[in-house]
Amino acid sequence: MPEPADPSRDRSPSLVSRLVKQVILGLFRLKGWRAVGSGPSVAKGVIIAVPHTSNWDFVYYLGLTHSLGIRARFMAKDSLFTGAMGGFMRDMGGVPVERASKRNMVEQMVAEFAARDRFLLTIAPEGTRSSVLQWKTGFYHIAVQAGVPLIPGFVDYRRRVGGLGEPIAVTGDYAADMAKVRAFYEREVPYHPLYPGDGR
Repeated sequence: MPEPADPSRDRSPSLVSRLVKQVILGLFRLKGWRAVGSGPSVAKGVIIAVPHTSNWDFVYYLGLTHSLGIRARFMAKDSLFTGAMGGFMRDMGGVPVERASKRNMVEQMVAEFAARDRFLLTIAPEGTRSSVLQWKTGFYHIAVQAGVPLIPGFVDYRRRVGGLGEPIAVTGDYAADMAKVRAFYEREVPYHPLYPGDGR
């Protein structure tokens, strides 16, 4: 079983984790990427990570969040959070999703938000690196049930920059809220087709 999360404080990263992170940040800079703008103005929120098209996305994710000065989290299956691997995953910002739990993924993440004073959860709603015609909606249900905003995040492969938009309060009206999300991405990455739901 994975070790239980401790919402009261972050563990000190291991030496291996620190070294791996430094290598990742070095690759981020070596490839000429940089962050634009600043970190979010809220302590809690669901960061939308799109587009998700490359195995390099995790490098960009860690580089951008580090450059923006934020401690962002991501979900991963609970089997990755055992032993030494579990410590490494937590050091990188991972949060386990227990597949055998009576609570589904949305309920588990809502509980994480309730247990923490600061929690920025990053989700790639495309769910795959392949082109998709519809986003998965779990990220939205988490935001609604946790009472936290959506924070649109982007990477621009042409300019090699990435950043975050202003938080978008969710209303429970998926189509209306996704129209605001879509408007953000049409401004930031107009040449990359995105399909944030069925609002059209």
